Amino acid sequence: MQKKNTIAAKLNNLLFYIALILIWQGVYYWGTAIAGLWKPYALPNPLGVVESLKKLAVTGVLFQATAYSLRRALIGFLLSILIGTVLGLVIAASDYFNRNLKPLLTGIQSLPSVCWVPFAILWFGLDESAILFVVVIGSTFSVSLAIENAIRTVPPLYIKAARTMGASHLQLYRDVIFPAALPGFLAGLKQSWSFAWRALMSGEVMSAYVGLGYTLMAGRDIADINQVTAVMLIIILVGILIDRLVFSNLEHRILKQRGLV
Repeated sequence: MQKKNTIAAKLNNLLFYIALILIWQGVYYWGTAIAGLWKPYALPNPLGVVESLKKLAVTGVLFQATAYSLRRALIGFLLSILIGTVLGLVIAASDYFNRNLKPLLTGIQSLPSVCWVPFAILWFGLDESAILFVVVIGSTFSVSLAIENAIRTVPPLYIKAARTMGASHLQLYRDVIFPAALPGFLAGLKQSWSFAWRALMSGEVMSAYVGLGYTLMAGRDIADINQVTAVMLIIILVGILIDRLVFSNLEHRILKQRGLV
């Protein structure tokens, strides 16, 4: 019975997206061929987007660009986790830094990643280092705030019980605080990944020679709205797949181990 419900839900999802595509194609045809509201090259259409995807796939551009972008995102995100974890621990452990540094990091985090592109180009030039800088600066502070928030939300009773039992400061963090804060930290990492992925696109459209962001701008330069849309869909799809296959799956496993789902 549960399997049938799952199949029915997936079928409903498929029908929903098919309906969206049909509406999209209908609006394009009506606006270009019937009403004449816009030129055919000014609005993407599903058939044109599919053709662009096929062209990019056959030439190998799609796979190469996706691989380069994923590599940059992974390296930048790992650096963000390393730096952000240290910052988060400092903020969580010190009331002084929590009062003074946390508001600053919150403000910087709200700054769009594209604002850092000029700094990246001036400091590192038009190379990989500039893109990685934008990715790191775009997600590091989200990681640090996620760490701090996860630690702050650990029930005080856990900490008091551990101290009563004679746990040292290291044991307190290793055996009590970190395990209790892990679900919240993973939820924060999901958001941090989205910041890193968006920051990567900001860097690639300004200072890259290969990647999804560069391919997106290449489509703009040749006035190919279908290629631009095709790359946008790939960017969305990759972001969703990473979230579902990595973060959501890992979060579900941890919550299941703790009997929370």
